[in-house]
Amino acid sequence: MFRATENFRWCEEFTTDELKVMYSLKRILASGKSKFQNFDLVETGPFGRILQLDGKIQSAEFDEHVYHESLVHPAMLHHPNPKTVFVGGGGEGATVREVLRHKTVERVVMVDIDQEVVEFCKEHLPANREAFADPRLEIVYDDAKGWLERSNEKFDVIIGDLADPLDGGPCYMLYTRTFYEFLLTKINDGGIFVTQSTACGALTHKEGFSRVYNTMRQVFASVVPCRCFVDSFIDCWGFNIGFTNKDATKLSPEEIEKRIAERVTGELKYLDGEAYLGIISLPKDIRATLASEKRLFREEDADSLE
Repeated sequence: MFRATENFRWCEEFTTDELKVMYSLKRILASGKSKFQNFDLVETGPFGRILQLDGKIQSAEFDEHVYHESLVHPAMLHHPNPKTVFVGGGGEGATVREVLRHKTVERVVMVDIDQEVVEFCKEHLPANREAFADPRLEIVYDDAKGWLERSNEKFDVIIGDLADPLDGGPCYMLYTRTFYEFLLTKINDGGIFVTQSTACGALTHKEGFSRVYNTMRQVFASVVPCRCFVDSFIDCWGFNIGFTNKDATKLSPEEIEKRIAERVTGELKYLDGEAYLGIISLPKDIRATLASEKRLFREEDADSLE
């Protein structure tokens, strides 16, 4: 939402029903609309250029690397030799950009339902143009769940960079126990699944993060919850990594450093061994919530939520 005062134009955004944040707007650089959503590229005071979807920050040039490095690299580095990767969503291109930095990767399939947003990002987000042009990448404009159901392919790593599982929302079904059970049939032996898991701050972690975690742990051999603070989101953001190998263990900071040096092209801005240790080290109150969480995202609940 945009509004003006005497000295500035402002963007307003609710982080919870009772908390609203504002940041100064310098100019609107480009806008578009698809049958799914409105999208804008705007220049702000604190975060530089930001991509907005339906008036909410999707990513900011100031700190999008924090989110995308935390989503992609811990899962990729835990796999011994990731060659094939599926990305659900991720239309702005930053998720596949980070995936393609891994030297072992031979094929990436990105399935996003909104072609207009992807084309908009290709044109207006120069940091991701090289990734979009990488011959290892195949972009499909489709529903991620439907494409996987029709495909015979399996993948070493599957990444969910989808919209939040809002009750009755378009991505709700892709966070359900039924969908996660289906994903197990699309992951190669020893493969890994990671998904963005909504806000994970003191005020917000019970809304979706803990529920995603509990749903995943019903299906995967083990689940590692993670979070990082993203300044432009004004909150911590959560991720959950699901392992198909029951013997999988967390890596040491030293091993993370070693694998980054051996396997990742270029220098990461955010993630190293010490930062990895930080994102997998959740505070006591959130660990208590995860331990006691009983709710699931269930397919059978979807109809009642529409």
